[in-house]
Amino acid sequence: MAVIGYIRVSSNKQTWQHQRHEIGLFAQNSQIQIDRWVMETITSRQPLNKRKLGKLLDEVQSGDILIAAEISRLGRSLLEVMRILETCLNKNCKVWTLKENYRLGNDIQSKVMAFAFGLSAEIERNLISQRTKASLDSLRATGRRLGRPYSAQSRKLKLTRNAKKIKELLDNGFTKYKIAKKLSVSPSTVSNFITRMGW
Repeated sequence: MAVIGYIRVSSNKQTWQHQRHEIGLFAQNSQIQIDRWVMETITSRQPLNKRKLGKLLDEVQSGDILIAAEISRLGRSLLEVMRILETCLNKNCKVWTLKENYRLGNDIQSKVMAFAFGLSAEIERNLISQRTKASLDSLRATGRRLGRPYSAQSRKLKLTRNAKKIKELLDNGFTKYKIAKKLSVSPSTVSNFITRMGW
């Protein structure tokens, strides 16, 4: 069994000392020894496999205890935290957090809490999806074109210089596939361009 203190800060302007002190003090009061410290300066927006925590999750074993100052140090979203907790619980590795006073392990209370987290994560995902859909519907209702604005980005569009030619080909009955082949681009590129132009 190993007791691991995990510390993460988002930028070089932040320091590890506060979190390390909190975890060290907790360990001392609980009469346990921190066997290993894992400290990283990285934003939680980075994929888990690019973080030291990702490697740590591959290495943890049954009976290990992972201690963090607060649960937000593990991940930036409830969904990510849930995936991390699931990995630990499946390996029978306990996760303890100081701020929230969570003691998650392979027991019924932890499983109930994990279920509650999972349900919350699903609700959060659905709410985000609904908000996104509502925002897109609202933009469409006002007549705004979604995606890259054509007028602002016209010089960057791959087919802009061939706009007149493409319109002529369309008017003459050419399919998007044939136009794409003629211009040596993918059919989806032509299709997206025609959509942006509103043809």
